[in-house]
Amino acid sequence: MLLSAENLSKNYGTKQLLQDATLYLNERERIGIIGINGTGKSTLLKILAGVEEADEGRITVQRNARVAYLSQNPVMDDNNTVLEQVFAGFSPEFREVNEYEVKAMLNRLGINDFEAKVGTLSGGQKKRAALAATLIQPADVLILDEPTNHLDSDMVMWLEDKLRRFAGGMIMVTHDRYFLERVVTKIVELSRTKLYSYEANYSKYLELKAERYEMAEASERKRQAILRREKEWIMRGARARGTKSKERIERYYALKDMDAPETDDSVQLVTVSSRLGKKLIEIDSVSKRFDDKCVLNDFSYNIKRHDRIGIVGKNGAGKSTLLNLIAGRMEPDSGVIDVGATVKIGYFSQEGKELDPNQRVYDYIRETAAEVHTEEGTFSASQMLERFLFNSDLQYSPIGKLSGGERRRLFLLNILVSAPNILLLDEPTNDLDIETLTILEDYLDSFSGAVIAVSHDRYFLDKIADSIFDVRGGGVVDIYSGNFSDYLEKRPPEVEEKRAPVEKKNTEPRQPKPQKLKFSFKEQREYETIDADLAALEEEKAQCERDINAAGGDYVLLMELNEKLEDITKRLDEKTERWLYLTELAEKIEAQGK
Repeated sequence: MLLSAENLSKNYGTKQLLQDATLYLNERERIGIIGINGTGKSTLLKILAGVEEADEGRITVQRNARVAYLSQNPVMDDNNTVLEQVFAGFSPEFREVNEYEVKAMLNRLGINDFEAKVGTLSGGQKKRAALAATLIQPADVLILDEPTNHLDSDMVMWLEDKLRRFAGGMIMVTHDRYFLERVVTKIVELSRTKLYSYEANYSKYLELKAERYEMAEASERKRQAILRREKEWIMRGARARGTKSKERIERYYALKDMDAPETDDSVQLVTVSSRLGKKLIEIDSVSKRFDDKCVLNDFSYNIKRHDRIGIVGKNGAGKSTLLNLIAGRMEPDSGVIDVGATVKIGYFSQEGKELDPNQRVYDYIRETAAEVHTEEGTFSASQMLERFLFNSDLQYSPIGKLSGGERRRLFLLNILVSAPNILLLDEPTNDLDIETLTILEDYLDSFSGAVIAVSHDRYFLDKIADSIFDVRGGGVVDIYSGNFSDYLEKRPPEVEEKRAPVEKKNTEPRQPKPQKLKFSFKEQREYETIDADLAALEEEKAQCERDINAAGGDYVLLMELNEKLEDITKRLDEKTERWLYLTELAEKIEAQGK
């Protein structure tokens, strides 16, 4: 066992987040924590990482086990360069050994200027730099809060593969359902201050959760049936006042006092939209540049009433720019975007800058719509907030006190009550819980107008999209019919884009000298001996396995040998990872010399 959390309790003001919650993490176990926004998932991770303390309970980490933590909102020094921030807290020797690998990782994550100041980065770039800093740490336990946020689809698949090969234990909060399906080995649901564990990936978890609810409902039906029968007996009056009657009466009241099984509240979406005429949005020969970078070149498309478009592409390719052009928030350099007279756009932007942290939740919604007319009837702003899980206490709280996920949910509600007939969604799955995402997907399926969504969430795009726009470098937009999985099958093999040379450093404006890849002194010595080190570890492992087979019934010796074997296996995995890195670097150095 790498980490144990026993009987945790945590209270924020009047809100109880955790109550007697227990969690265990074993070696090679990958736990995904899910739950409705605002239930305390990020707080739980902070407690497990030692960033916050629980009010009650105990955290135990295996002796000498190293923990690496990725916060949902990493704190950084704006004056650091990207590389300085990634290596903050590490020795110069650690940086020398790992700098090449970090640069390659940052390139993978779309950060090519390693000497850029952190203060100049976008929020997404900061989160990706923090992810690199977390992944480079020597760790036995990874604790990751929303690691897939701000990653494009290719980055998510790269991270998915990397985490599957991680030899330690991992706990993460994520709403990426394919990630939960392919990476995690155990799902822990945080619901009403309690933790419910399922030894399963996402699809199996859905089955097991349904079974748990069915069993709870069956037990409740049985309890109610017994109560009805016993109540009739009591109402008739017990003829005898003997011990048996008293015990039966006591059993009745004990059964009556039992709590019914609780179920999580869920967001209730209702159809709210305006009339939409025949003409929607016509995009004719539109181009857009930023300085010398072309993000859209002579693009034309007529948006149709029932379009369900998913927009994908690398970070910085121009996906959000395309949405901003359609929404009229940005003017094209050339071409025309003609919007129909009846079109009313609802734009769910990525940053949600419209939210004022000092404004009350209720006032924010009431400004948009004091009343909302739907197919189910008329609802007040307060009633709509209730349907979106904002109770009376939250409605009169400032927006700044909401969790990140609650703010996204509030922003989504504000868009929907404005009665749009075309929806533009920029990364709608960031910070929204799975329950809300599922309900949103069902809502979009029945939405009467067009839906255009930029998203890295492959599951979401598989559910809602019937065509994919692939925004590429140089302003190219390729259009594919089908959902995201269809797009993956149809797209041509990726041509590797030019990335920043991983050994290049931005210097003062002097004549730059081309720098070649090379081993550091320590890396050269390590490369020369690593094959022998691997052979020695493999022989040590084989000998330990022979000793286990020969140990017979000596259980004390067997326990010692099994612990020794686990340690050898762990060291062998780490050494193999290092061998792969050094071998790849050696091949690149050799190719460079040709």
